[in-house]
Amino acid sequence: MRDLDLTTLRLFVSVCETGNIARAGEKANIVGSAISKRLAQLEDTLGTALLVRKRHGVQPTAAGQTLLEHARAMLDGAARIERDMGGYAHGLRGQVRILASVSAMAESLADDVAAFLQLPAHANIQVDMEERVSPEIARGVRDGTASVGVCWDAVELGGLHSRRYRSDHLCMVVPGKHPLASRKSLRFEQTLDYEHVSLPVNSAVQVMLQRAAARLGRTVIHRVIVTNFEAALRVVRAGLAISLVPREVAEVYAGAYGLKIIPLAEPWAQRQFIICFRDAKSLSPSAQLLVGHLAAQHQ
Repeated sequence: MRDLDLTTLRLFVSVCETGNIARAGEKANIVGSAISKRLAQLEDTLGTALLVRKRHGVQPTAAGQTLLEHARAMLDGAARIERDMGGYAHGLRGQVRILASVSAMAESLADDVAAFLQLPAHANIQVDMEERVSPEIARGVRDGTASVGVCWDAVELGGLHSRRYRSDHLCMVVPGKHPLASRKSLRFEQTLDYEHVSLPVNSAVQVMLQRAAARLGRTVIHRVIVTNFEAALRVVRAGLAISLVPREVAEVYAGAYGLKIIPLAEPWAQRQFIICFRDAKSLSPSAQLLVGHLAAQHQ
């Protein structure tokens, strides 16, 4: 197979997203016939039909849908390369990419990274962060998407190295007038009679909660699924559900939202976060400095 042309892939993605070759041409300032020629050559190169013509445009075939996913990933990678190399062209001497869980991002990671960057010796280092669920963090570090990950230590590392970072404490957050609001502490089982607002079900903590509920012969009733803790606490404030949230996050909002924070009497309620990476030798000098700084925050 010949090398795939990024320009053609970019046009293919645009055609799929707009559903129309002419509109994709307008966006790229290219005539539609030129795009059609490129797409025909792409289909010839891959040996399969990628688009099917409909009455009002086109849509990808099954093969085209697969290519669309790969093309988006390739274009995103190319954009990252261009940005990273552009940083070196402007005198940047170090760059570190971190994948981090929503808990780490919501609690202390941003402040810790900011403190690292404020040190004069790190003036020429750039740190990029992206939020992912814990299983995706470990996979992304193994695949080289990022050099450093910050996640819960319950995740399967699959051969990655790790160092301890900070810890937090899971608690139940309920509206002030909720039947559980007067409790001084709770067992997880006692919360299962009520509807929960949760993070995505593939996140490490939600997988753990489903397993804990299954051991009790119960299930977690997800009424609302959100992507961040502030949204979860807004749902709790509205009285729609209760939520399992790190105490370190809940304390920021509880007073203003009129919420009750109840400690969770479970051995897994205190979580340990870790910094994961492929191996110390593979880390750039900048990444080694950052890992050392974050590991120093371990309590």
